Amino acid sequence: MEHGKHVATEVPAALTIEECWQLVNTAERTQLHCMMLENCNYDFFEMATLNMAQKGLFGEIVHGEGAYIHDLRDGYLFNEENGYWNMWRLKHLAKEDGNTYPTHGLGPICHIMNIHRGDKLNYLVSVSSDQFGLTAYAQEKFGKDSDYAKANYAKGDMSTTIIKTQKGKTMMIQHNVTSPRPYSRIHMVSGTKGFAQKWPRKGLAFEPDAHRYLSDEDMEKLLTEYEHPITKEVGAKAREVGGHGGMDFIMDYRLIYCLRNGLPLDQDVYDAAEWSAIIELSRISAKNQGMPVVVPDFTRGAWDKLNTITYYTE
Repeated sequence: MEHGKHVATEVPAALTIEECWQLVNTAERTQLHCMMLENCNYDFFEMATLNMAQKGLFGEIVHGEGAYIHDLRDGYLFNEENGYWNMWRLKHLAKEDGNTYPTHGLGPICHIMNIHRGDKLNYLVSVSSDQFGLTAYAQEKFGKDSDYAKANYAKGDMSTTIIKTQKGKTMMIQHNVTSPRPYSRIHMVSGTKGFAQKWPRKGLAFEPDAHRYLSDEDMEKLLTEYEHPITKEVGAKAREVGGHGGMDFIMDYRLIYCLRNGLPLDQDVYDAAEWSAIIELSRISAKNQGMPVVVPDFTRGAWDKLNTITYYTE
């Protein structure tokens, strides 16, 4: 941005509140785009539930849940040869508690709940379990006398963060990369008329019989009927090209489309800052026995200037 360029950055966009403000201040001063490449906003089910929410199928959305639950112990954390560069992620977990990677679960929920487009995050509370998984795994794989087994890891196995919004809605965001569990981003939406969830069981439920999931056949009919216009347009090509099932392609397509056509980006610098800020805020809350922590208003009061998230097409 300092060199006159629009910016697209990996997730998270920043690790501290100070860095988040640096991004916002620079984007405002230079009047350039700064988009965090949160690809999970562009997955097919997430896009369909966004469309359903905007069409009112869930009624007033009251609560949402997201997560990054991904067992990384064998393939990445302790893999010096083929894991993360310079073992950075394991070193990070040795130093930092809280939700160290919140945006995959948080991003789609924030857009569905119109954060910065009529609502804002007010405060959060965060609690972490103690650390068990890394030590137990290291002892079993490398031996009790290994450096890995003797290391002190600050990161608790399960981080759970509850967020309250200005309009009285709530979110739950979880992080766990050290337990033997199936992959999950949860992606759950709960409203006054209906419910959707992607993991562990993909399903939809609506009044007047919301006690039961729709049949798989009825669910697929609805997902087809309410497929987001953007995935309708480029979904086939996205699945062909791939990239996390196609969502990377859709994300890149949208970034280029909006820049070429002079449109607001689907995700802006305020999204990048606020979603990334959960890292430090959750750590502060967890360190202080789950005390509430205020979420900064990176929009400086402009969070209600728009009424809903819009993925502009013209």
